[in-house]
Amino acid sequence: MKWIGALLLLCATTWGGYEFARKLNNRPKQIRELKNALQVLEAEILFGQAPIKEACEKVANQVPAPLSWFFKEFSEQLGHCGSSLYEVWEDRLQQYWPMSALGDGEKEVMRQFGQTLGQHDFTGQQKHIRLALSHLERELEDALEQQQRYSKMVKSLGFLTGLLLILLFI
Repeated sequence: MKWIGALLLLCATTWGGYEFARKLNNRPKQIRELKNALQVLEAEILFGQAPIKEACEKVANQVPAPLSWFFKEFSEQLGHCGSSLYEVWEDRLQQYWPMSALGDGEKEVMRQFGQTLGQHDFTGQQKHIRLALSHLERELEDALEQQQRYSKMVKSLGFLTGLLLILLFI
């Protein structure tokens, strides 16, 4: 019976290590997707001259989940409620962030971008999108560095933590 418990403990800690490593590995991918979404949004606003609601709908159709859910729900909520654009943006960020592998740095970039969304003319909006893209590029470099540095270590640490706990309990 002890061995079954030990095996379950080892499996659980190993799984925890792999899950944390998966999040580290998904973060750069999701930052790239976020950058792509902002570039599509820029194109829709500047060249398509679409309102923000329509531009976000088009972005939602072009990016993968879970990011597409953010833009889809944002555009839907813009049409249904009387809240300001920033309040809707902030609400959607709070709902979306736990589903993503993105970090606090990316969240702050998106929060600041949401404060400027719809507040300026086309050239001003383009400057804010470019600023957000440059901040996301910096975050992407940081995420890639963390992925290279910690991904293997976290997997091994999960397994070794399980072994340590088993040895302590025996």
